Amino acid sequence: MAEPLKAMYNEDFLRRFGERVQVEHKAFDIEGFVATTMSDPWNELELKARMRRITESLGTHLGLRYEEALDVLFAIEEDCVGFRYLFFPDFVEVFGQSLEHWELSMKALERFTSKSSAEFAVRPFLLRDPVRMMHQMEIWSTHPTEHVRRLASEGCRPRLPWGQALPMFKLDPSPVLPVLEQLKADPSIYVRKSVANNLNDIAKDHPEVVIETARRWKGVNQYTDWIVRHGCRSLIRKANPEIMALFGYATSEEEAPLVSEAALRVDPSVVQIGGSSVLKYELKVREGDAVRIRIEYGIDFVKANGRASRKLFMLSDKTVPGGTSLTGSRTHRWSDLTTRRHYPGEHKIALVVNGLEVASDMLALEQR
Repeated sequence: MAEPLKAMYNEDFLRRFGERVQVEHKAFDIEGFVATTMSDPWNELELKARMRRITESLGTHLGLRYEEALDVLFAIEEDCVGFRYLFFPDFVEVFGQSLEHWELSMKALERFTSKSSAEFAVRPFLLRDPVRMMHQMEIWSTHPTEHVRRLASEGCRPRLPWGQALPMFKLDPSPVLPVLEQLKADPSIYVRKSVANNLNDIAKDHPEVVIETARRWKGVNQYTDWIVRHGCRSLIRKANPEIMALFGYATSEEEAPLVSEAALRVDPSVVQIGGSSVLKYELKVREGDAVRIRIEYGIDFVKANGRASRKLFMLSDKTVPGGTSLTGSRTHRWSDLTTRRHYPGEHKIALVVNGLEVASDMLALEQR
């Protein structure tokens, strides 16, 4: 079994980090830092809680004013690069939110984000003073370093995974849009992915904003087109009519359904949790002009409360001539994941074309 990610924060890591700190701050008590950090209930703490424990313990054992503590971190930052050093920007979040430290904290976040990421640490600043912080994000959106430009977008995502929600931007995303406008043709795929994810977040609360943005942006620049496509992915999955039309997906009409024939079979029809099944499908599109189709299969997963919730999985997305017959298969594994737990019961599996269910079958999932 793979070791949990939180295990990267262990005694060996803490001691080696403490040695780096002590080079710059001779009075730093390595043993005290390690003992305080790993005090109970260390073993029960998950990843972010361990990170915060390191931050707080570091602040305690440095015993310095905020400005002096940052000087120590600045001195060793080049040797502290990667995901595990997220506690550097977390230190700014915990100790640097007072108004007197604003400029210094912005400087620190700008520096640390290139070494790990400050996308989580900026969010308390946004919650405290969104106007001032969004002005800072606009400044960062023009920065020569891609990591800082990405921070400008990633930090203000309304629904950033693992991050504090930004309810004001869920309610009104308009302050975020100038940053996305600035970054809509960014040459860095790292930045463009963030802009697309930000749009996708906004689409969950304000689809009309993203539809209007997509219409303005589409067809202007190849980088922007990539952002638009990925930023509209949730709207495409929901088969939003305006977005489907914008991207050229064919629609069904009363006199000419998009799919004239379709079938889906699941084998075996009874599977234990942890097992797998093969989905085989076939369909024929209507005669006439070529059509763009998006083929997915949807599973109505049984939840702990007995209700079902559908999740879609991509099979194909392409343009085909009218009258084309398509067949395919996909193996689906029913193993528990960190993001999805399976429960026994009858599961409906549907074949979905451009958002419309065209065939289905049933599968019984049993406890191992």
